[in-house]
Amino acid sequence: MATLPVDGGTLWYEERGEGVPLVFVHGGWSNGDAWRAQLRHFADSHRVVTLDLRGHGRTGATDRASYSVELFTEDLRRLLTHLDATRPVLCGISLGSMVVQEYLARHPESVRGAVFAGAIQSMPPVALPAGVKPFLSPLPALSLSLSTTGPRTTFRTMLASIRTATGGPWLSLDPAVRARAMDAVGDVSHEEFLKVFDALYDYESSALSGVETPALVVHGASEAAPVKRQSARLAAAVADGDPTSIPAAAHLVNEDNPRAFNTVCEEFFGRLD
Repeated sequence: MATLPVDGGTLWYEERGEGVPLVFVHGGWSNGDAWRAQLRHFADSHRVVTLDLRGHGRTGATDRASYSVELFTEDLRRLLTHLDATRPVLCGISLGSMVVQEYLARHPESVRGAVFAGAIQSMPPVALPAGVKPFLSPLPALSLSLSTTGPRTTFRTMLASIRTATGGPWLSLDPAVRARAMDAVGDVSHEEFLKVFDALYDYESSALSGVETPALVVHGASEAAPVKRQSARLAAAVADGDPTSIPAAAHLVNEDNPRAFNTVCEEFFGRLD
């Protein structure tokens, strides 16, 4: 365990192994432990780094009044500079995929390769008419739910609404993975939950069509259809192809089917070498 001072707080990170830096960025209301299977698998061949973004896990609350994907991206840049992690491979899931997209848009020449898992470019992951999104913000209702029921129940309600829309499980197919995800949500305070949601809701993906950094886009076969559509658009922009579908997996694809996810990533990393 190690820490790095950042504006208004302290960033927690973990580093293992030697070789090409491989940096994993978790999803919303999760933490670096979500990559435990990847840390075990790749630490023998890579310098593996995981971190807890502001508001999450062991990093916890910071003094910033609001968060943004751009702020998370700047924190990642500071961490990579601190570690002297030259030309890393970046891998992000969900919110983490937004951070990797933003990093790639800002510093394409400094990244060896990028993996986008369960990738989203905007939230909600559907197209809205111009100028409408600010008026549809669920933040007031979300704040009320958090103050009356807490982060866990609020998150369950969010999952239930997605399940209603998609007709099936979305977050994970594995009850143990879902339970770990709920434990991570329980570590996030009411105030930090809102700040993280606001960062997700406000972000619109930067243009990546001109970026030539090698990229891999993956999602679970049971991923929600709107997320699959966003993944397909991202893959067309950065990988000139279609996303790789991982069987027996939903949104938390790296935890639902770590063996298949690791194999696909390993093949991609091998092409980079």
